[in-house]
Amino acid sequence: MTTEQREMLKRINDYANEVMPDIDPQKTPISYQLDKLTPIMKKIGEEQDKSLSDVFIEYMDLASEFAMEMENKLQESLKDIEDDDKK
Repeated sequence: MTTEQREMLKRINDYANEVMPDIDPQKTPISYQLDKLTPIMKKIGEEQDKSLSDVFIEYMDLASEFAMEMENKLQESLKDIEDDDKK
């Protein structure tokens, strides 16, 4: 993930936390979430000369990639703890 992509992901996530501070993403319909995120995605699209759908697709890809990074870090941490316990 490039620095620019990380900044875009952070910008959208920060905006999401601002406009939807107390939602459970697993229980909140995606249509509601997308509706709330549309203004920031449109703004980013205008700045980067991309369509709203292109920004949305990139955001979903980056969010998935970020989630995988976090999962891998968690697994590594758990492995380290497990290895320490065996010593």
